[in-house]
Amino acid sequence: MLALPIFLVIAVSFVVVGVYLERKVSAFIQDRLGPMEVGKYGLLQLIADLLKLLQKEDIVPKAADRKLFLLAPLVIFASVFAGYAVMPLTPDLQGSTTDVGVFYLMAIVSVDVIGILMAGWGSNNKYSLFGAMRSVAQIVSYEIPLGLTILCAVMVCQTLNLQTISFQQGIYAEETNYLFGLKALGIDVTNWGGIFSWNILRNPFLLIAYIVFFITTLAESNRAPFDLPEGESELVGGYNTEYSGMRFALLMLSEYAMMLLVSFLGAILFLGSWNTPLPNLGPVRLADWTSGLPGTAWGNITGVFWLFSKAMLAVLVQMWVRWTLPRVRVDQMMFLCWKVLTPIGLILLLISGIWRLLMV
Repeated sequence: MLALPIFLVIAVSFVVVGVYLERKVSAFIQDRLGPMEVGKYGLLQLIADLLKLLQKEDIVPKAADRKLFLLAPLVIFASVFAGYAVMPLTPDLQGSTTDVGVFYLMAIVSVDVIGILMAGWGSNNKYSLFGAMRSVAQIVSYEIPLGLTILCAVMVCQTLNLQTISFQQGIYAEETNYLFGLKALGIDVTNWGGIFSWNILRNPFLLIAYIVFFITTLAESNRAPFDLPEGESELVGGYNTEYSGMRFALLMLSEYAMMLLVSFLGAILFLGSWNTPLPNLGPVRLADWTSGLPGTAWGNITGVFWLFSKAMLAVLVQMWVRWTLPRVRVDQMMFLCWKVLTPIGLILLLISGIWRLLMV
């Protein structure tokens, strides 16, 4: 139970770091300075924004469905935050040890669709409703290729427990000998560990699966180039058009919490989770003292460090993509989902099944 308040602090704190980081990253990409006036290097800009939002009046449109309108941001945030309940943070720190963690995560995060529909319908605004319908269509569609890529990792690992998947990618992970068929060549890499135990190298096709996973998580998080629900030119602000003050801030918090959640999930399923990327090669066996070893304080410290490093790298790439690629059209978004990513996901699922049979 200790992990849940820790994850709540992490999710809320990430908004502070994420908003400032995104402003600076976008400024760097666009060759400008970004926040500079409030505090040194603009570090207090978000504090000023939060104080402004706290002072704003919580406006509810007169014709809105008041109950749905007020409840929607809470439903969206609760569904996203509930996904953290099964996340392993270190070898010894995990919210829940359920054996169906992946299934639970996919199920509970999908509940935010209900909150988005509540926000669009409850606002009694046609632009909000259009934005909500676009968002729901986008999220429901991209859950198909997202689920297929997650199943690829699950099929290789033969478990739905995220902590078990993490342990399988550790220093002395079993079946590492199957890396690129090295066992057939008489090369023993069982004790190499590090990056050689990650799923993207245990089954090289999972690297392609991770790329598809990353693209689909952009759509699931309503991030550019798939931020169609917030197309300023035709939808004003999407389903959150009518929201103000702290309720708008809660919707923003949910978006950044979702960014971090899918980055954590990608790191756990494909990039070795809290395990070190440094292998045991040569006389200096780096993986032995940079890995998260269960039952030790140093193991928990290094585990948190490596997991956060991998997740934050994925977050940086999300921001990079947002400020690099233009927004796609609705038809392009659906074409990519149903005619490109879904067939690729099905092929990868088939390959993962064959790969697993060869590993037995």
